[in-house]
Amino acid sequence: MSLEPHVALEDFLSAVREHYAAAAHRTSDTDPRVEASYMALADAFELYEDALYTAFDEVTPFELFDDVEDAKDDDEDDDLEDDDEDDDFDDDDDDDDDDFDDEDDDSVR
Repeated sequence: MSLEPHVALEDFLSAVREHYAAAAHRTSDTDPRVEASYMALADAFELYEDALYTAFDEVTPFELFDDVEDAKDDDEDDDLEDDDEDDDFDDDDDDDDDDFDDEDDDSVR
């Protein structure tokens, strides 16, 4: 069951404000309040975007960092698979240059 878009928007904005407050008053690099508000913000964003899409068939221009990283990882995995396929082909053309015989060429003398 999806939230009403205006309710999801208010929850998202509250999560943005909470994350800002946690970041502004950070006590250390591993402040649990910042981590918790980060996760709450990500969750609130997903709920808002889902509600927006369900109600209006609309999306935001934003992507969550984890989603972007997952997409990059998928692309890198695809690239690695493509590289492995290229290794299956052996290029024998490189050996042809070794067959050239300088002794029969008059221009070398």
